[in-house]
Amino acid sequence: MADTKTYSENPMGYKPIPKLLFSLAVPAVIANVVNALYNIVDQIFIGQGVGYLGNAATNIAFPITTICMAIGLMTGLGSAAAFNLELGRKNQDKAKKAAGTAVTMLVICGILICILIRSFLEPLMMAFGATDEILEYAMEYAGITSFGIPFLLLSTGINPLVRADGSAAYSMTAVITGAVLNTLLDPLFMFVFDMGIAGAAWATVISQIVSAALLLLYFPRFKSVRFCAEDFIPRIPAVRTIISLGITSFIFQFSTMIIQITTNNLLKIYGEMSVYGSDIPIAVAGIVSKINVIFTAVVLGVVQGSQPICSFNYGAKKYDRVRETVKILLKSTFLLSVIMFAIFELFPSQIISLFGDGDELYFAYATKYMRVFLFFVFLNGIQIAITTFFPSIGKALKGAFLSLSKQIIFLLPLLVILPRFFGVEGIMYAMPVSDFIAFLIAAAFLAAEMKKMPREI
Repeated sequence: MADTKTYSENPMGYKPIPKLLFSLAVPAVIANVVNALYNIVDQIFIGQGVGYLGNAATNIAFPITTICMAIGLMTGLGSAAAFNLELGRKNQDKAKKAAGTAVTMLVICGILICILIRSFLEPLMMAFGATDEILEYAMEYAGITSFGIPFLLLSTGINPLVRADGSAAYSMTAVITGAVLNTLLDPLFMFVFDMGIAGAAWATVISQIVSAALLLLYFPRFKSVRFCAEDFIPRIPAVRTIISLGITSFIFQFSTMIIQITTNNLLKIYGEMSVYGSDIPIAVAGIVSKINVIFTAVVLGVVQGSQPICSFNYGAKKYDRVRETVKILLKSTFLLSVIMFAIFELFPSQIISLFGDGDELYFAYATKYMRVFLFFVFLNGIQIAITTFFPSIGKALKGAFLSLSKQIIFLLPLLVILPRFFGVEGIMYAMPVSDFIAFLIAAAFLAAEMKKMPREI
């Protein structure tokens, strides 16, 4: 048996942290950004080909993608954390069962969500905030992309497992392949075949199938374990472990979905009372949220690169390596956040113009919305890093609380209250206020955890 050799020579436990984090984080950042570009590319081509009503439609449909990301990331990050924790504890069998159970969970959830979306498509689009003019576009786009949901879940959920096995470059390649294909098919289907918004939707589905297939093909090539068919039979203890370790990511994404739906409906209500109307604010909010997804993808890539290191070394009781990883992680995410903040504040109109044309009123609202909504981006990277750190060391409840507090306890009430005083513009003010409060609480949690963590085994 080669198990003992695998554990004793696992690079997570002895390689220099900066080099190890760089090797894991860079492919994860690239993979996440490219994955985020699925929706960004669709939105750019739809904006150029259909107009801002098409952009508004993708914003209305976006909560479906968010709930898929919630389940996919919960399953993927939870199983990856369990995989590395069990390898650190020298429990290879439990590591395999966690990974195999995750794959089966992703397939079952993907099929169920696809059926539900297709069964209740129109009422869902109305509940998500569609106006009469947006509804037809939203139903067409969401109806087609629903076919890709099982593959979206598989590609989202398997990616962290492949990285956990130390093959970050392969996971990156699988995602990039799908995204490049999507970028090529979008203009082909939309403009050459004249399929309009349906072309963008079909391009997304085909690309998701390709990415999922490439990631599934990795399982026979796992380096740290060897899978057999029975490993993919779902185990209730493994399901519980995956959910407990991945619940933070689920809560973050699920609460994001609640925020998206609430924001769309509030923009619809208060937009009607403003000079902008409903459609402009909904379209702008969708564009800015997709831009924010790019920022989050960059930060999460660095965080995901740190997770296997933190999980393995915490499981192996190498606490000094955990501390060193956290310090480098915080410095890296802060630097990246400051760079992104500068770009968002200095070039808002140039970024917005990538997503299509609009009148002077449209660009005035869009520029202000982007600058205000993303004002505390330079602190958000640290907050995201801290929130995701806790599940990687098996303390999922703390991470879940931090995710829940930002989105539901702070942001949601502010979204409801501030527009009463500031109208439609009050919706954009809610985000920076909640960002700042959430950062202070996350920093306090991390300081307390670092103080409690032993310095020696």
